[in-house]
Amino acid sequence: MNSRDKGARGERMWRDQLREAGFGEDTYRTAQHVGNCPDGSPDVMCPSLPSLHHEVKFVERLNVQDAMNQAVSDAKPGQIPVVAHKRKNCEWQVTVRAKDWFKILRESNLVCGQ
Repeated sequence: MNSRDKGARGERMWRDQLREAGFGEDTYRTAQHVGNCPDGSPDVMCPSLPSLHHEVKFVERLNVQDAMNQAVSDAKPGQIPVVAHKRKNCEWQVTVRAKDWFKILRESNLVCGQ
């Protein structure tokens, strides 16, 4: 399997994870819908999570900083860049910058005493 096929497979897997988590059947791979995506397009578009920019990596050795840099540079203003990444035979992980993590926490119902 070449790296492009592996990347597309990872994007489909992440799309399916979002769907299974209840974030909408309308979640899709951008390359699948618009062909060769313009620069700055997320790998996966989830209309019910419009403030997130999803960069997907399905590799055995990930340079997390490079992946995050790509997500940050591609995210539209106001979007939180996230890197969804997975190794073979491992669970999905999501990486966000600390400042974005704190924003997510502040806007959630996870914090006591607010």
